[in-house]
Amino acid sequence: MKYLCLVYVDETTLNALPRSERLALSDESLAYCEELQKNGQFIAASPLYPVETATTVRVRSGKATTTDGPFAETKEQLGGFFMIDVKDLNDAIRVASKIPAARHGSIEVRPMREGGCTD
Repeated sequence: MKYLCLVYVDETTLNALPRSERLALSDESLAYCEELQKNGQFIAASPLYPVETATTVRVRSGKATTTDGPFAETKEQLGGFFMIDVKDLNDAIRVASKIPAARHGSIEVRPMREGGCTD
C-alpha cells in the first residue's frame, strides 16, 4: 500500500541549527532514501523550499485568488515528503519514525488512494 509521509518542521528551529548539523541531516535523509530504495519501499521524496516561497490558491464563485504563504498559521511548516510503498500502516509508521527530520518536527502518515486522479 502506498503512503505519503508529510514532514513538518519548525523552519526557525531548523535554520537555527549549525550549518554542519543541517548538512548532516540532509545527508542522513539522502542515505535513508537510498535504504528505502534498496528495500523496494521508495517511490519519491523531496524537500520543499521555505514557507515564505509558498502561494495559496483559492477559487470562490469561479474566481481564483492567491495569497502569499501557507493557508494556516502553524508552528510547524510542511518541509517535504516521502512517498513509500509498504505492507501496512504499522510498516509505514516504522518507516516514518526513521525519517531524520522526525527528530526536529513531526511526520504525518497518510494512505494514498489507488488510481490517482481517476478516482
